[in-house]
Amino acid sequence: MNLRPHRREEPEINLVPMIDVVLVLLIFFMIATSLHHQSELEIRLPEASGKPMPGDVAQLQVDVDAAGRYAVNGRKLDAADSTLLKETLLAAADGRQLPLTVSADARTPHQAVVTVMDVAGQLGIKQLAIATVKQPSPPPAANPGVAPSQSP
Repeated sequence: MNLRPHRREEPEINLVPMIDVVLVLLIFFMIATSLHHQSELEIRLPEASGKPMPGDVAQLQVDVDAAGRYAVNGRKLDAADSTLLKETLLAAADGRQLPLTVSADARTPHQAVVTVMDVAGQLGIKQLAIATVKQPSPPPAANPGVAPSQSP
């Protein structure tokens, strides 16, 4: 008769295979993300097809010409400087929270539009719209491979 108590083996979880799998996944994701090239992105600019804003709503209008000069509500500014633009927008708003519409020429430097948006952010303007022109739809192209039908 064996009176010694039976020793049971403690269950053991082997972590080595799990660590191997995690390391392989880590290496895979590191290699996969390094294959992505930022310079190969194809960017398509959005087209505007929204409804125009009502004309009877009071708003601020900033026009930017091709040279990067500003006009606020039709009044040209002497210099293309953000401080003068900020002061002019504050005076034109007259303490009211008005929406701002930016109309920029297609050849306007990107920095000029970003400056207007930055000044609008500093003034706390929460409604900002960029004016666009709806492009006319092209006329239907004639199909050169199909002859026009003739009625008898």
